[in-house]
Amino acid sequence: MEKGVEAEVDVNSRDKNLKEKLQEELQERQQTAGIYQALSVYCAGEDYPCHMPGHKRNPDSGEMADFYRIDITEIDGFDNLHHAEGMIKEAQERANRLYGAQETYFLVNGSTCGVLAAIMSVTQPGDEILIARNCHKAVYHAMILQGLRPRYYYPEIIQEYGIHDGVDAEKIGNLLDKYPACNAVVLTSPTYEGIMSDIRAAARAAHERGKALIVDEAHGAHLDLWDRGRQDDRTCEAGSASLGKGQQGAVAAGADLVIHSLHKTLPAMTQTALLHVNGSLVNRDRLRRYLTMLQSSSPSYVLMASMDSCIRFLKEQGEERFAFFEAQYDTFCKKTALCRHLRIGRMSDVTGKGYRLTAWDIGKIVISVKDTSMRGPQLYDILRQEYHLQMEMAADTFVLAMMTVMDTEEGWQRLADAICAIDDRIEKGTGGEMISGSNSIPCMGRSDLDSAECEAEMKNPSASYPEAQMTPSQAFHSAQEEIPIEDAAGRLAADFINLYPPGIPLIVPGEVIDGAMIRKLNKSLKLGLTVLGVSESGQIRVVREEGCR
Repeated sequence: MEKGVEAEVDVNSRDKNLKEKLQEELQERQQTAGIYQALSVYCAGEDYPCHMPGHKRNPDSGEMADFYRIDITEIDGFDNLHHAEGMIKEAQERANRLYGAQETYFLVNGSTCGVLAAIMSVTQPGDEILIARNCHKAVYHAMILQGLRPRYYYPEIIQEYGIHDGVDAEKIGNLLDKYPACNAVVLTSPTYEGIMSDIRAAARAAHERGKALIVDEAHGAHLDLWDRGRQDDRTCEAGSASLGKGQQGAVAAGADLVIHSLHKTLPAMTQTALLHVNGSLVNRDRLRRYLTMLQSSSPSYVLMASMDSCIRFLKEQGEERFAFFEAQYDTFCKKTALCRHLRIGRMSDVTGKGYRLTAWDIGKIVISVKDTSMRGPQLYDILRQEYHLQMEMAADTFVLAMMTVMDTEEGWQRLADAICAIDDRIEKGTGGEMISGSNSIPCMGRSDLDSAECEAEMKNPSASYPEAQMTPSQAFHSAQEEIPIEDAAGRLAADFINLYPPGIPLIVPGEVIDGAMIRKLNKSLKLGLTVLGVSESGQIRVVREEGCR
């Protein structure tokens, strides 16, 4: 259906001639009709739903009735996600043409479903797999479901910001040589903070050894979609990411399986995602069977319509939106460059220092409070309470704001103005306090973890992770008990413990909990960070002593 038809569809209209005309036009243009347009036409028709869902698209079905009008099940003419042959197949092919993969699948269970299916499709139960230790917990869930034995790559730490660096492809190759039984490699790029790796080099290292490369690019669905032809950031001194087509995205870089969360960085509903497949190392029939198994047998047409609408929107307005995005980012950088205390993460701060990142996504605004009198949670609260700016997350030494092609000029302006104003207040703070209107906010002092222990952690990232004595699956399925954190030294974790967001495990089932980890958990709780895996009473789940024997 051509652009503009959607606007002509009035779902409340009873103009029979209009309905008939739209139905005829839909049939004539079935090859290009979007899912949303088709749903709108159908729901404006005379067909009565003697089928699921139970709301029956009845306008009297509660306060959310307006959202139900295009919510249907697999009825005649509307295809089936698990055996796509019609409009859903065509919608997936539209997405595939936009991203340039060999095959693309819609995911209604989010990128988590894609991660699970991707890993399980290239491994057998009990296999070994090489993963970057900073992967999302979904990767670890796949290991539990498949009973996999992990081998870890430990990314370095970008000391200026306390975040994980990109991966070293040479080290990936060396690890695959050391652990030849690994059937696949799993990496995250960009990271939650926007750090991108050289995926082309990583793919080459994996493929030379016959291994599949899976890239969790959940936060990079916007990459490769616009050819802006610029690899540096003029106003931010070679600042952040390239959005150039074919430059940074994992699909173009040759990864075998790539997972995108559309909703994270593009205009799509929460829980929408894509899975892209390339190359000959993936058994695609096996992948499809896992997708059928892991996804709902009643996939949401609302979510599928959102994905298709997002793809069509990007094709029609992407160039304009990305140009606006870049212009707003440049203006933001000019303003915040005047700050003397708060720092915005940019490539110029880390270039030439031996780090492995290839770019820094301009949509991930890392606002660092390192070497100031503040902590990340303080800045987070001030931005939310005083400036009505809801950040994505707060860490100890930074706050993360996520910006996309749909942010307004006002949004960018408000964020820049708030950062500059708070930076000025830090400068004027006296006596260990920060001025906050008529009230003072006490500055949180540095803890004993900020000295030698943190220094060693920065220099040797692998040392900050516990030793594993059981596989995640073995520990997860062992006899368990809950004990206070303080009593957990030397015990094996039976569940995940992670800061959320971003959901990267601090402890994985089967790993030994030591004193340093207990101090780290207590510090995180004291700072007010969200620590999942620790109960309100301060207890964690561990393997029973007899379960270790």
